[in-house]
Amino acid sequence: MVTLMNEFNNKLHEMVLSEDGSYTAYSKEYNEHYHSTKDGALRESLLKHVLPAFKIKKNLDEINILDICFGLGFNTLATIYYHKKNSLTSKLNIYSPELDESLIKALNVFTYPKEFDELKHIIAELVNKGTYSDENLHVELFLGNAREYIQKFSNKFTKETEGFDIVYQDAFSPSANPSLWTKEYFSDIKKCMKKDGLLTTYSMALSTRLALYENGFNIYINSGKGFRDATVASMNELGEFSHVDMKHKISCNAHVKPLRD
Repeated sequence: MVTLMNEFNNKLHEMVLSEDGSYTAYSKEYNEHYHSTKDGALRESLLKHVLPAFKIKKNLDEINILDICFGLGFNTLATIYYHKKNSLTSKLNIYSPELDESLIKALNVFTYPKEFDELKHIIAELVNKGTYSDENLHVELFLGNAREYIQKFSNKFTKETEGFDIVYQDAFSPSANPSLWTKEYFSDIKKCMKKDGLLTTYSMALSTRLALYENGFNIYINSGKGFRDATVASMNELGEFSHVDMKHKISCNAHVKPLRD
């Protein structure tokens, strides 16, 4: 274990144990962990992203997912793990940008939870080639700026039936990486989502919710046992989650504004 940590650790990031027993990493550049060390890396991915998203979308024949940002790959890998564990037959297409190329190259020596053991060949393919495909799965990484990557899809999807069914909004926090939390950013996200698409995020910040709300999203609370509350957003009304009365929030917090470019 110490050897693997030494191989993974460099001037940009280092491996850290989280409270659910899974490892995450600390970014020295952004001064933040990639996951909540309290909630745990694996639990956070499953409970704040995969489970709430698939509660709504698991019965689709084909599921298109935008994973912002790839990082250690937990959201993508937890999605594949959940899909296999529950014997889902849908085709999964996952697209994910990541700015830190050195991080991707180091994933071969990262210590993943045992739940991902059968996915190691997928991790290796992504590290070496940036893509992985089989009969029911396509994963594609993009090394570079997430805003540029999203605009590519915004211009590509022109019909209501085209776009992403699910967006995992899992960038570093608004204070550390504000460009991936602005009103204009979420406008681009909306353009590349299907009309009934779903967005999940760990962020409960009112500024984040306002940026989504002012783009026409309905805002919901994702709450449950063993993890702190998170946010779900959708253009559709969702009966599966508790609705947030944004008009009331705004009336009580008139000084709070969404982040802007």
